[in-house]
Amino acid sequence: MASSGFSPAAPPVFNGERFHIWVVKMKTYLQAFDLWEVVNLDAEPAPLRANPTVAQMRQHADERTKRHKAMSCIQNCVSDVIFTRIMACETPKEAWDKLKEEFQGTERTRQQQLLNLRRDFENMKMKEEEIVKQYSDRIMVVVNNIRPLGEQFSEARIVEKVISTLPERYEAKISSFEDSRDLTTISLTELINALYAQEQRRASRLEEHQEGAFQAKAKPTSSTFAQKGKKTWKDKSRYENTRKRDQSCRYCKRAGHPEADCWFRPDAICQHCKKKGHVDRFAKTKANRGRTNFSNQRLKHE
Repeated sequence: MASSGFSPAAPPVFNGERFHIWVVKMKTYLQAFDLWEVVNLDAEPAPLRANPTVAQMRQHADERTKRHKAMSCIQNCVSDVIFTRIMACETPKEAWDKLKEEFQGTERTRQQQLLNLRRDFENMKMKEEEIVKQYSDRIMVVVNNIRPLGEQFSEARIVEKVISTLPERYEAKISSFEDSRDLTTISLTELINALYAQEQRRASRLEEHQEGAFQAKAKPTSSTFAQKGKKTWKDKSRYENTRKRDQSCRYCKRAGHPEADCWFRPDAICQHCKKKGHVDRFAKTKANRGRTNFSNQRLKHE
């Protein structure tokens, strides 16, 4: 009998979905109250012998009551919609078999489901964008759908499936496993944790490498600053000179020369005669004219 101090959680309620999960939970729930044998075997308690004792009578009554307790558990662990399908059943085994037949299918249906699930299991491969834990979760979903249908799936078979369908990036880790121990003795949890640790180390190294490359690219050297500064001042001076040449002179109203070099400035000084009012070009012209006139007059006298 169940211990008087045991208080199980609330019973699972079946609403028409995920029957294979509800079956496992419900079986455990009935076992906790020592009621599973009543549902599974559906055996009537042995009749009382002549002149039974009080203890025998009490035990017989408890055995008969178990059937009603099991029936009550099954009825209260399904939704109202599902209850209408088993309300005509008189024994807990009859109600249990009714639910299995409707939601788990007949033997032929179960064999077809099992065949499809086996095919899915055999065709599964790890995707490049997946991590190993995501892949193992996908595998276990299929395995957990196969097991309730009567297929025995050993852990060694699942480990073999994972190892044989891993991408090439796990080849070194698998080789180290093969050299150090027998792969048939390794558990699925141990394998997944070891491969996940390798993924974490690879991701950490990749992140450090990317961060170092980014810092090296973002940090300029002193020579870079000098070159950039030199180039900037040089380009700035060239830009200023170009901009000044493009501006019109306020004295002659022409472009192409700075105002300080304009010949038409009122304060311009002739470099030939050192006087204001004309520029060097005109002074040289006047001097040439004077020398030419003097030479002509001399020729006439001669």
